[in-house]
Amino acid sequence: MKGVLLINLGSPESTETKDVRTYLDEFLMDERVIDIPYWKRFLLIKGIILRSRPQKSAEAYKKIWWKEGSPLVVISERFTNKVQNNTEIPISLAMRYGSMTIKKGFQELVDKGVDDVLIVPLYPHFAMSSTETVLVKAAEIRKQFFSNIKTTEIPHFFNEPRYIKAMSNNIKNNLEGFDYDHILFSYHGIPERHIFKTDPTQSHCKIDGSCCEKASKAHDTCYRHQCFETTKEIVKELGLKEGTYSNSFQSRMLKNPWLQPFTDFEFDRIPKEEGKRKMAVITPAFVADCLETLEEIAMEGKEQFFEGGGTDYKHIPCMNDNDDWVQVMNTWIDEWAEKE
Repeated sequence: MKGVLLINLGSPESTETKDVRTYLDEFLMDERVIDIPYWKRFLLIKGIILRSRPQKSAEAYKKIWWKEGSPLVVISERFTNKVQNNTEIPISLAMRYGSMTIKKGFQELVDKGVDDVLIVPLYPHFAMSSTETVLVKAAEIRKQFFSNIKTTEIPHFFNEPRYIKAMSNNIKNNLEGFDYDHILFSYHGIPERHIFKTDPTQSHCKIDGSCCEKASKAHDTCYRHQCFETTKEIVKELGLKEGTYSNSFQSRMLKNPWLQPFTDFEFDRIPKEEGKRKMAVITPAFVADCLETLEEIAMEGKEQFFEGGGTDYKHIPCMNDNDDWVQVMNTWIDEWAEKE
């Protein structure tokens, strides 16, 4: 019997500092998130970051927390329920970090008689700190507890035509009535070294402004290339004019080089240097709104843009449980089920 396991990032159990600390501990100690030797990671996370960051993060979570709980979890559950309502194939939801474990997700499916699972990391783009860690963890759990289960994976969908169409419709609908002079595609940031590490050729990726444009097998696992391709496809679908949009990367830590330009720098630069004061911001690296979109972009980003001289600002919500997005997922599931 077939079943589907949807997997997203995860969330603290509550906005209490202790729960945020527990969540951050698991998340940041993942060797694919902070990929430094264990002893260095242990000292950095346990000895420095977890002493101060949980309290700051807890305050940020309090700004965006819903009555039902974590927005990421609530939205993901709503999406899962809608997908389930459109198919007889059992659907389960899990998170890479937190109490909604991948093991529980597998178990839920097994209890329904499932022995053939489609694993769907809910990340459009491949990155070692998102897609890869989900697939590796799922493989470990399957081998240890569910060895009789067959699994298939959807590794990424950054340029899948139906997904691009659904995302473009979401953007178009949210832009209706908003007079903008610039659209910023803000992607989640990752360290540059992750790009080099996931390059199977070990020679193509140089982050030099041209490697993303040259055909290569490296693009199958290159987060930067895939982000740029998503922008290109959406631009094409929406018919955006050159000069009215740009890319940036949000979130960074430590002193190592991260993908640029940085989103928070662009919030200041675009109104000051380009004179554009009416901006819409899209976050295509996320399928569901979360701390990074609701607090960093919708709240802090708006404040930064206005401080830089902006006058009009709009955060475009993620796909969330958008019906078009639900339909796309159900189509992928149906195609997988028919193919097997």
